[in-house]
Amino acid sequence: MTALATDLIERLLSRVAMKDRAAFDALYEVAGAKLFGVCRRLLKDEADAEEVMQEVWIRIWQKAASAQTSGAPATAWLVTVARNAAIDRLRARKPQASDIDTEFSLASNDPSPEQDALASDDRRQLDVCLETLETAKADAIRGAYLDGYTYDELAKRHDVPLNTMRTWLRRGLIKLKACLEGQS
Repeated sequence: MTALATDLIERLLSRVAMKDRAAFDALYEVAGAKLFGVCRRLLKDEADAEEVMQEVWIRIWQKAASAQTSGAPATAWLVTVARNAAIDRLRARKPQASDIDTEFSLASNDPSPEQDALASDDRRQLDVCLETLETAKADAIRGAYLDGYTYDELAKRHDVPLNTMRTWLRRGLIKLKACLEGQS
């Protein structure tokens, strides 16, 4: 997305936080296709993606003010809302199984590295930290947390087993967290 589009999205989202319906309509026109793409890629079903998009836009309308206080770039916040809604739908489809991220979660009340990265208003700092990772692992982190790819899609893309991809992402996020904390 261009810097001009990013600035426009930032302005529109701040107006949506004030319940400006015209800004909401404009935000839909500017960001709707990208958010639908995130949902479609994760869900692999157009009808499900359309249903989830309705939920996404309701969440955006209701929670736009929280985007202002999160410190995350508006585009990242919007993609995260869409990604989380799609993941919620995927989880509702499947029986609950233990996830490696849950089983081996860090016993800490601190925000995760992903949340730290999204909460950071200094994108340059995140880019500097991503550059400290191996190229493939940094690409995997960008794919999972900014572009909405599933772990399975990333594993196939990088030609590695699924558990290896999970390990890459977990370790990469831990390194990102340490790097971001070291720069603050």
